[in-house]
Amino acid sequence: MNHFRSEFVDTTVEEKRLAQERNHEKYWYKWGPYLSERSWATVREDYSHDGDAWNNFPFDHANARVFRWGEDGLFGVSDNRQLVCMNVALWNGKDSRLKERLFGLTGHQGNHGEDVKELYYYLDNTPSHAYMKSLYKYPFKKAFPYEQLVEENAKRGYQDKEFEVYEVDGLFKDSQDGNDNKYFDVYFEMAKGDDNPDDLNFRVTVYNRSEKDSGELYVMPQVFFRNTWAWNKKKNSFKKPSLKRDPKATNLVHVNHEKYPDRQILFQPSPGGFGDESDADATKAPDVEPQLLFTENESNLVKLFNDKKNPADYCKDAFEEYIVKGNKENTVNPNNEGTKAGAVYHFKNIPPGEYVTVRYKFTNEHKKEFFHIEDLAVIDEDEFDTIFENREEEADNFYWRITPLPINEELRKVQRQAFAGLLWTKQFYNLTYDAWYNGDPNVLPRPPRDRANGRNKNWKHMYIEDILSMPDKWEYPFFASWDSAFHCIPLAMVDPEFAKKQLDLLTREWYMHPNGQIPAYEWNFNDVNPPVHAWATYRVFKIERNLYNREDRKFLERVFQKLLLNFTWWVNRKDQGGNNVFEGGFLGLDNIGIFNRSEPLPTGGVLEQADSTGWMAFFSLQMLNIALELAKDNPAYEDIASKFFEHFVLISDSMSYEYKIELNGSSCKEVIKANLWNEEDQFYYDAISWGDGNKQQLPIRSLVGLIPLYASMTLEPHLLTQFPGFKKRVDWFINNRPEIFDRNIASMTKRGVGERMLLSLVTKDRLLSILRRLLDETEFLSEYGIRSMSKYHEENPFRMDVHGQEYVVKYLPGESDSGMFGGNSNWRGPIWFPTSFLIVESLQRYFLYYGSDFKVECPVGSGQYLNLAEVAEEICCRMIRLFIPDDKGERAVNEGPYQDLLSNDPYFKDLVHFYEYFDGDTGRGLGASHQCGWTTLVSKWVSDHGLSKSKHSFGSVSSISTETEVSASETSQNKFRKGRRKSAKSLVNFTAAVLELTEEEKHQHRIGGTKTGLTPFTSAGSEEGMESRGSHKHLSVYEGCDDAHAFENKLINKLKEQVRNLTFDDKLESGSYNSTATEFSCQ
Repeated sequence: MNHFRSEFVDTTVEEKRLAQERNHEKYWYKWGPYLSERSWATVREDYSHDGDAWNNFPFDHANARVFRWGEDGLFGVSDNRQLVCMNVALWNGKDSRLKERLFGLTGHQGNHGEDVKELYYYLDNTPSHAYMKSLYKYPFKKAFPYEQLVEENAKRGYQDKEFEVYEVDGLFKDSQDGNDNKYFDVYFEMAKGDDNPDDLNFRVTVYNRSEKDSGELYVMPQVFFRNTWAWNKKKNSFKKPSLKRDPKATNLVHVNHEKYPDRQILFQPSPGGFGDESDADATKAPDVEPQLLFTENESNLVKLFNDKKNPADYCKDAFEEYIVKGNKENTVNPNNEGTKAGAVYHFKNIPPGEYVTVRYKFTNEHKKEFFHIEDLAVIDEDEFDTIFENREEEADNFYWRITPLPINEELRKVQRQAFAGLLWTKQFYNLTYDAWYNGDPNVLPRPPRDRANGRNKNWKHMYIEDILSMPDKWEYPFFASWDSAFHCIPLAMVDPEFAKKQLDLLTREWYMHPNGQIPAYEWNFNDVNPPVHAWATYRVFKIERNLYNREDRKFLERVFQKLLLNFTWWVNRKDQGGNNVFEGGFLGLDNIGIFNRSEPLPTGGVLEQADSTGWMAFFSLQMLNIALELAKDNPAYEDIASKFFEHFVLISDSMSYEYKIELNGSSCKEVIKANLWNEEDQFYYDAISWGDGNKQQLPIRSLVGLIPLYASMTLEPHLLTQFPGFKKRVDWFINNRPEIFDRNIASMTKRGVGERMLLSLVTKDRLLSILRRLLDETEFLSEYGIRSMSKYHEENPFRMDVHGQEYVVKYLPGESDSGMFGGNSNWRGPIWFPTSFLIVESLQRYFLYYGSDFKVECPVGSGQYLNLAEVAEEICCRMIRLFIPDDKGERAVNEGPYQDLLSNDPYFKDLVHFYEYFDGDTGRGLGASHQCGWTTLVSKWVSDHGLSKSKHSFGSVSSISTETEVSASETSQNKFRKGRRKSAKSLVNFTAAVLELTEEEKHQHRIGGTKTGLTPFTSAGSEEGMESRGSHKHLSVYEGCDDAHAFENKLINKLKEQVRNLTFDDKLESGSYNSTATEFSCQ
């Protein structure tokens, strides 16, 4: 599929925009969804002495208190420094407050930690943010239940499920009124101009979903400046920005900022009639004209803290006071100017089933876009709406280009929403350590000494003002380094430049500590996340090469050099005994251990971690991979590759064996003892070490024992010929350290399929042993993926008594039963995408070594045997099925008493939430509901496996290769339910494509000397390959077209026709197509 996609690089208007951004011709990234969804109760806004961020800046302060480090808001948009901000506020005439931002529970209030309590969905977004769309469901019959949500969740404990907003009867569904809907669907869209990144067009469309009741609604688009003037060191040299109403047009606001002078925002009158446009009464109804209100983005200190005076006469909460509280006097600025403005559209009565539309435009081209009628400025609404139609169509074409093969439409919708969420969760992240820790010079009082219990006090170098990919802009509105690495895989599919920027930033000197540590997350930068940065870097490099025909070797080398520092930090700081067995703390797996792994052990001693050691072996192999890639241009990197080869081999040996010298009189001998591998259980475990060989394993079957699978890498025979320096060092090591290789820790001396070699922590026997547990549905294998802890521990908890206190670990498929790490995540049973993604990749790499004859029973006890590529696909398909409706139309992610509402209601059924993790038994979504970062990895699998899935009607593919022949009649009856057998050629082809190998590398992967059938054999990374695959006749024609949108449609429709004509071979599962680009003209 990658080769098919690469044939059509730069065929879409969206890719043209990204090229303009990449070449610094136009700045399409300038404006985007960069406001947070929660700036209150964040670490950056915490100025307490004890570090209680949740209580220091509560939700109740957010409407009246200025944020220091970043703004938030509903449907938030800003420039890339968050200087000019825009959002939408709503009021239904009943709520106690203006809906300017999303509400949720703090870490103290939620029975499973912090949790947003709103219904909103990301529907569409493109990498340039030329088109964005999202949805918010707003009740109108009853007031929003702020207090009820807090009180009801307070009654619940760790053993209970969370109380969700849709459980409030009469709020969204009214059981007393025929289950009628009682809410508005509020759709927000932004579309940029055809050729102007600074021309921002906004459209808010509100539908009354009730069949019986009308509803009142205030819609208030807002524009405001982030308050930077209150703490500016040089007040006299800083010109305060301003918003002013036009003296002639009552719906026009002048926006003046030093960085953005002479901008205007126009609020178009909204049609006031309802019914068909041909209805005379509808057209005669008066328009709903906006009322402009102005205030200052300043805190109301008198209201919040009983201060005697506010910083300004008009405060941040003025609009809520004016609209909701009815305080009309002295709340808004009568001079119609300030640093915060809003346009109030009051729809007094929206009938059942009807809709209203609000249009507004922010632009630097107001002279040609706006015209005046009486006391209003107006725009051409037909032209305005055409912009949205064109941008949405271009988005359709762009995402078809990303996944062009004819996958099932349900899969396509899931992938589209996943990408939308990934792009919506970008955020401006601002943190200057000196100002944060010591306070601003113009603001009193100063923060307390050793503020926040000294949090992050050794990260004095941090100076961050960047757009970052967030895990979840409400629950996790801060970066987490290992989350970011996984985000970059799906990001690279649609926007490799932004993905590379994310990876580069975390290794820059204003992020990475001088000692080489990569910051973890803002609650504790000192914590340790798994070292996945090198893997993500190389993966993004390969994805861009294979999908976009571009090789960014400068990026690869730049990040690699910084990762050398990070690797050294790990070796120096996390290998206490110097024996290549690593500690690391919680390593992102929160509560997976019997003790809190980030704190000193109650037993004393040091926790030697199977996962940490596995991660370091994985890190070594990824650095080896990159070094060999760079050695193609610079032989000096062969020496570095040798270093990582040796480091990996030493780690792999230490993982399983411990050495001790025993003295016996005048003689001494080396005794080798088992280390983290348990021979009896055939599994890896953590161990507590008290030194001098005194060690106790902790026999808990969890991801800790699966992570060593990640550390695997195949070496092609030609590589040793291509890199003689590297080969010489490998040969020396094998010849001079035969004892290590005799134990077969790394399968270097035994050649696999195609004479390739394998570097792996696990031997073939250990791989089989681990897979027997991994693929056992009574242990790790769930109907929906890989559990983080074996189900074995459901009936067999692990218990340990320490000084009279009992510690227990048991299988928990759902939420955590304790408050460890806030209680908002659980690694004792649920399914997680990032760790599963790496397991799948590992199986695919093992397949390339062991080949199609190496089969395992999957699931255990089924009698069905799959090779490892098929096992990988089985896991992918199970996890994709989390989001796909079953025969009843139900999605596993929505499992629970409200399944019917969420999966079958016409206004919910097509909406998907991408949760943080999933119940290990039922697939129910858990944790953060908008974890659009690493859970968006599903979009990669949709592209890789979507064609297979569409042919199998979402059924499991576990029948694709069995020991027993299936009868012809059964095959005929179930051909759409069961997967067809795949040839070895196809599986090598498919696996190599999924792992983003070059065509040259794929050519080397042969089964029994048989070619894979891949063409051409030119590497995408070679000069010949780049030239031949990157030049198409249609590109020169495209560049000369006046109407790029029309040409794109013509081209994409032509390509779709080609795809419809593809034929798919039952053996190869790949399309035969003409790869020669078709010539087009602009006629």
